[in-house]
Amino acid sequence: MRKVLALLLMLGSASAAFGFDGNDSVRWDGIEGVVTALNVDNPVGNVHAGTFPWTARSGNARVNLSTGATAFRVDQLVINGTIFSGTPGPVTGIIGTLVCNAGDPTETVFDTPEVPLSSDGDAHFSGHLGGVPTVCTNPLFLIRISTPAGAHGLWIATGTRARTSNLGN
Repeated sequence: MRKVLALLLMLGSASAAFGFDGNDSVRWDGIEGVVTALNVDNPVGNVHAGTFPWTARSGNARVNLSTGATAFRVDQLVINGTIFSGTPGPVTGIIGTLVCNAGDPTETVFDTPEVPLSSDGDAHFSGHLGGVPTVCTNPLFLIRISTPAGAHGLWIATGTRARTSNLGN
């Protein structure tokens, strides 16, 4: 029981340190790879998809719309099929992207700095996004390619099982 309480206390402290106080925040309890056929685009709003199908073993993301505090983690994000099957292939850097109002003329996109994607497909980020609006209709979270440059900006995974708290939308 003490171990469980200690773990809960640590998690609560980490959440407070990142500014996730439960107000005006959105959490995605899963990360799933893009489901697409080879060389077929599957856009989300104005953001185009990678041209291979991807899977992720696990992951999550959160954004506090009041403070911009953002964190994400993805584990074993890898390509399905092609000569890169089971690996991230040439993708060595990713960015997390908050999309507000996807598909609407007021669509806005907010990107994290690039983080490395390991050869096992693991990556994580903790920091802040600037300029995030408190009102964000239908917030979506994407993982996009940063490196190599030829595929920069293509989305390869998305947040799933979204939960919101006190959003003003």
